[in-house]
Amino acid sequence: MVVSSMGTDVRSRIVAATLHLIGTDGIAAVTNRRIAARAEVSLGSITYHFPTQSDLLRSALTTFVADETTRLRELAQEYRGRDPSLVDAAALTEQVAEDLSFSAERIAPFELYIQAGRDAQLRDAAAQCWSAYDALTATILTELGVPRAESIAPTLVATITGLQLRRLATGGAVDIATSVLHLVRSAVSPDTAGGDPGTGHTTVATTKIT
Repeated sequence: MVVSSMGTDVRSRIVAATLHLIGTDGIAAVTNRRIAARAEVSLGSITYHFPTQSDLLRSALTTFVADETTRLRELAQEYRGRDPSLVDAAALTEQVAEDLSFSAERIAPFELYIQAGRDAQLRDAAAQCWSAYDALTATILTELGVPRAESIAPTLVATITGLQLRRLATGGAVDIATSVLHLVRSAVSPDTAGGDPGTGHTTVATTKIT
């Protein structure tokens, strides 16, 4: 049991070091020697846990998304039973996004998604990550009473991710709340998509979590 625990710790440190290096200097800068130095592990332990770089990159991406979706799911659970409207939920989404500092570890996934376009071995991992975000979003939308949640979830995830990428690239603020609210309203009732996001004066905007 002790050996297994130590192995898990080493593996986690290797993955954490990899994410940091990717986010700081890009995938091209990731070498076993740099990983070993940052993770404070032996060179041999890297190839023991990850025989190829593709194995390491896949694990780095899926580990980040698993941790992130768990954190977001726990945050969403904190707001269950508070009866927020869709306007409130959209505002909360924006607040969460703005509170996420663009640390190296949070920049890394963008690098890895682009790399997946070049490396077919990464695409399954990337697809699993998007599916995890889609599933989490669909769950939250369903709890808000939004119909066809599974249908709108991928578009909503793509929109939020795109706005976050724009925020990262420009350093400027983006209006995530209005975009989220517009998409949800459009999916439920096109006639209410142009409603005032500040008032919530539509049937959709007053939907409550049950």
